[in-house]
Amino acid sequence: MSAVAAGADIEELARARRVRESLPKGGLFHEKSWRVSPRAFPVTGAFAAEIDQLGYRLWQFVKACNQLYRLSYDGRQPAWIAGLLDRGKPPGLVEASRDRRFRDEIPAVLRPDLVLTEEGFTIAEIDSVPGGIGLTAWLGREYAALGEDILGGADGMLDGFASIVPGGDIVVSEEAATYRPEMEWLAARLNERSQKSWRVFGDAPRDDWQAAVYRFFELFDLANVRCAPQLLEKARAGELRVTPPFKPQLEEKLWFGLFWLRPLEGYWRRELGEKSLAALRKVIPYTWLVDPAPLPPHAVLPRLEVQSWGEVAEFSQKQRELILKISGFSETAWGSRGVVMAQDVPQTEWREELAAALADYGRQPHLLQQFHKGRVIEHPWLDEESGALVAMRGRVRLCPYFFPGAGRVKCAGALATICPQDKKLLHGMSEAILVPTSVVD
Repeated sequence: MSAVAAGADIEELARARRVRESLPKGGLFHEKSWRVSPRAFPVTGAFAAEIDQLGYRLWQFVKACNQLYRLSYDGRQPAWIAGLLDRGKPPGLVEASRDRRFRDEIPAVLRPDLVLTEEGFTIAEIDSVPGGIGLTAWLGREYAALGEDILGGADGMLDGFASIVPGGDIVVSEEAATYRPEMEWLAARLNERSQKSWRVFGDAPRDDWQAAVYRFFELFDLANVRCAPQLLEKARAGELRVTPPFKPQLEEKLWFGLFWLRPLEGYWRRELGEKSLAALRKVIPYTWLVDPAPLPPHAVLPRLEVQSWGEVAEFSQKQRELILKISGFSETAWGSRGVVMAQDVPQTEWREELAAALADYGRQPHLLQQFHKGRVIEHPWLDEESGALVAMRGRVRLCPYFFPGAGRVKCAGALATICPQDKKLLHGMSEAILVPTSVVD
């Protein structure tokens, strides 16, 4: 890191301090902080248009995932697909997720995690219960007030979230309590703009739920969310609508593995169309299901070009440009938890991690994914200890937010997380710069 050139210091310092001083009392995350920058993260108009196109294609993809699961348990696609997606989940939740009332429902918010690379970007995963909605809305407003042309517009995130339903209740679990301040800020801003009422609650059961409920808790935590049985019962009775729907299969990461399976290629082509299929193949990293079933002696694991996982376990560090991760329905399936950077661990540990993933296949499927290294950029931030601006060389995770219920699938805003370049797992750590995305000529 290096100090920013003195000529820009006065105005840039004023901008950074204004953002820091505008932070709502109590913050937007409970006991979490980030590095403040005087500038949004810039992208070109062409790149912004590409992000909008991605949103439509991911909406197509998630709809196709929802349909494939249904066709599988209905017997019109191979039964092993639904069987794999249902592993490790309570039978009652699986049964409820198949309720005909929810048949066509998909998450109302889609947030892909994009790693910006030298070639463009790659999608690490798609989050259907994403944090950062309120934070990105606040950042968008603040940097728009500084004169930045914010991707999605100054109020794009507020407009997008309001499009889900005009008013309702937001339920934040204890496990997700870190994000409650940003949701309270979001609800307050929505209520300032409309006669409709947004309320934020913890997980206690209630007698006065509104007709729409936004579920801000993961389904793996369902047993610890006290109001979950009540919400599910009322949703199945048609008394209220809960979004994202109670569909744990749509919160699995293994869809990227299913996307690349040759036997399902025809299905994806029919549902996505040739153009969208080709575009998604460029940005969804090749992904393998870590299935312990032995291969015939004349077969190999595609692209790895070996006949068994035992051979993968013996790969050298140079061969291991790979990420091992749990698919879902686990407390380790979000953030950077449950992720193994294969190149960064010793040979013995790599063997042990891969063996554990194979042994867990019957309960918690794991994935192996190609690793794409993020490109290095430079961005300034305010070092509050010295009071100076510092230039960070870092890698970017870009998180655009899409609200498909708003009609045309359009990016409502994008949170850029810029992490120091020595970090391979890009997430909202305290050493990261968090800024909205702006469009530049």
